[in-house]
Amino acid sequence: MFDVVALGEILIDFTPAGLSEGGNVLFERNPGGAPANVLAAVRRLGGSGAFLGMVGQDAFGAYLKGVLEDLGIDVCGLRRTPEADTTLAFVHLDPKGDRSFSFYRRAGADTRLATGDLDLSRLDAASIFHFGSLSLTDEPARSATLAAAARARTRGIPVSYDPNWRPPLWPDDDHARAGMRLGLPFADLLKVSETELRFLTGEADLERGSHFLLEEGPRLVLVTLGPDGCHYRTRSCSGWVPAYDVRVVDTTGAGDAFLGAMLYRLSGLFRQGRTLDDLAREELADLVSFATAAGSLCTTRRGAIPAMPSLDDIDRCRTAASPMVRRELTISQ
Repeated sequence: MFDVVALGEILIDFTPAGLSEGGNVLFERNPGGAPANVLAAVRRLGGSGAFLGMVGQDAFGAYLKGVLEDLGIDVCGLRRTPEADTTLAFVHLDPKGDRSFSFYRRAGADTRLATGDLDLSRLDAASIFHFGSLSLTDEPARSATLAAAARARTRGIPVSYDPNWRPPLWPDDDHARAGMRLGLPFADLLKVSETELRFLTGEADLERGSHFLLEEGPRLVLVTLGPDGCHYRTRSCSGWVPAYDVRVVDTTGAGDAFLGAMLYRLSGLFRQGRTLDDLAREELADLVSFATAAGSLCTTRRGAIPAMPSLDDIDRCRTAASPMVRRELTISQ
């Protein structure tokens, strides 16, 4: 069994890394891609994971395969194709460390994953199946992703869905909204940012917006609010957990660290026969607090996969940091 099996993109994030002698911006090669980041977070915390996806038959693809192997993530479901290049993304950071992306993905390798490429033995061995919306932008990856989610639901495997909104990867907002909503009926757990909540529901109010998403099928909706923490909702309760006060360097991967930490904790509960419906408010708030600490700590280092915190990092953060007392924390090297 794997704690989490994730399907989707793994790519190269070129992250700003200072200036050259000539004053030009330097970019550092970092492994990224939301589903891969989630698995990296799970593994950093001591869990197990397997990746389903596709990269190019190029140097970047070989590098990413090696990164997953070094992390101890199962790569039997990672395919390589000579017909497309590995997807690249350039990360742009504002003075607060908030990021935006420029993608080099037209006919990228991750979009070429077909239903016949799926390693069903890995999928069937999942405690949790996770996917995101970037694999819903193009065929054949869209059909492969929905087929995998449907199979997980049929086999009683809890499904996690993260509808990352990346406008440059969709023809327009209408296509994006419709495409991102395709994953909602399959999801048991749904994580969205505040921006994605407004985009998908038209609601700025957290209570109304999360209730709207809950009616689409998920049993747990998590709305990450950056420095303002996380709003959560199930069919029996809702609440808010504050973020931890840290020195922000780069927000890339923070949501994935949050989600990976949440799935790591939930996988242990699921193996005990527990379900999302079993979670009382106090237990759910503790899970969200744990995940929020992971997301907060991820922002203290550059990159996504290299910035994932350990259990010790999270324990130290939850002990030392408070939304009421400012502490500057960084994760261990």
